[in-house]
Amino acid sequence: MAMTDPPLRFGRPEAGLVYRERPAAYGLLERDGRLALVYVTLDDRPPFYDLPGGGIDPGEDEEAALRREFGEETGLVVRAGRRVAAAEQYMISAHREPFLSQGAFFEAAFERVAPALKIEDDHELVWMAPTDALTALRHDSHAWAVAAWLRLRAA
Repeated sequence: MAMTDPPLRFGRPEAGLVYRERPAAYGLLERDGRLALVYVTLDDRPPFYDLPGGGIDPGEDEEAALRREFGEETGLVVRAGRRVAAAEQYMISAHREPFLSQGAFFEAAFERVAPALKIEDDHELVWMAPTDALTALRHDSHAWAVAAWLRLRAA
């Protein structure tokens, strides 16, 4: 995809909601043939699976956001490898805010375990076969990024 091509966009906006653009970074970390996911349990919603990662804070670049978000959600320190995909997704956040997530998806390289980084108690690190993740992930953009990553690995 050329830098001038429009991004792939998943989901549909709900009528009457204003979606704020939100740059984000997500990681694809593989270990022993399994992919790191987070299992998210919120009090008032059914649980779901996401790729580790999230919004980019002001002053952060994609790689710094990936490292911070991965640590907060999983207690693992990773570094960003190659960028494998980019896609947008209309979503409603855990705090019920409408966003157009502008996700960059990176291969992640494991550095170390750092339990003190994990601050999101409603996120649990789980390892899942990538082909199972394709159907388990909540967002179509995340499943698409896993498929793109699998195709790159097979090439």
